[in-house]
Amino acid sequence: LYRYYVAHVNTHIYGAFSEVVMAREKTTGKMVAIKCIPKKALKGKETSIDNEIAVLRKIKHENIVALEDIYESSNHLYLIMQLVSGGELFDRIVEKGFYTEMDASRLIRQVLDAVNYLHSMGIVHRDLKPENLLYFSPHDESKIMISDFGLSKMEGTGDVMATACGTPGYVAPEVLAQKPYSKAVDCWSIGVIAYILLCGYPPFYDENDSKLFEQILKADYEFDAPYWDDISDSAKDFISCLMEKDPEKRFTCDQALEHPWIAGDTALCKNIHESVSRQMRKNFAKSKWRQAFNATAVIRHMRRLQLGTSFGSSVSSNNSVSNPQSRAPAKSQSVDCAPLSSKDCE
Repeated sequence: LYRYYVAHVNTHIYGAFSEVVMAREKTTGKMVAIKCIPKKALKGKETSIDNEIAVLRKIKHENIVALEDIYESSNHLYLIMQLVSGGELFDRIVEKGFYTEMDASRLIRQVLDAVNYLHSMGIVHRDLKPENLLYFSPHDESKIMISDFGLSKMEGTGDVMATACGTPGYVAPEVLAQKPYSKAVDCWSIGVIAYILLCGYPPFYDENDSKLFEQILKADYEFDAPYWDDISDSAKDFISCLMEKDPEKRFTCDQALEHPWIAGDTALCKNIHESVSRQMRKNFAKSKWRQAFNATAVIRHMRRLQLGTSFGSSVSSNNSVSNPQSRAPAKSQSVDCAPLSSKDCE
């Protein structure tokens, strides 16, 4: 790592058991992000990091954060990553003064393009969520970038079709139902993200965990008034095609990219910033949506609650959820690690 000067130790933890350090390459002046992973934190997780590196080495896409190099010391593993400095998705939307369906459509199109590329390479991300969508730069027209491939898998490399993983609020019903699954799980997650981008609150929420899981397993959501009154029918149809309970009927990325809301001109240009940003501030405060909560715990908790298979039935006719204004986001997976000083990366 002698090639780099450490410029800043980021206090934000990206993914599991790692910390990000901003650094400058000495010879070129190029800024990079160094993902610093303590080896002691890797014990028992070697397969996960090996998998992440294998995936990152295989992919190259303009909307995916790139792996540029790898270093290793006696105590740490260092992933030299493309620097992404534009901030997180929801933060940028809240800061905007003007935000429309068209903006949301353009964001989702970029995500679909990137995930479609991953799927063409035989890769399933398995943890798509707003926290993993970052803006490349602070510029208004910055592109969106997908990050954190810690849970991604390449097809044919183990139990990709069976392992319970992801973040509950964004995970597909078939994953919670402990059924074999496919690339379709990523498409479900994109549908959930699109839903939130258009109203500012999550499609599934209940203070009672068992009821929350029941909602997800049944795909029990609704486009609540008045929050969806100004949203186009085309947008609602697009979301419904992705948030389809049956993975065989769910839209693929290819199909979603051809939907009129993405490929056509049906996305409205009406300013929805006030309503959406108000709900995002209320429902996605960082203190709420960074809480530790992973899918393995969900499965264990489901068993404790004895949910069983009764929740795997078809979508109920009553999809309403009371008081969407009071909804809180599904808790997100985030694992703390020991602080890393700048001298560790010099």
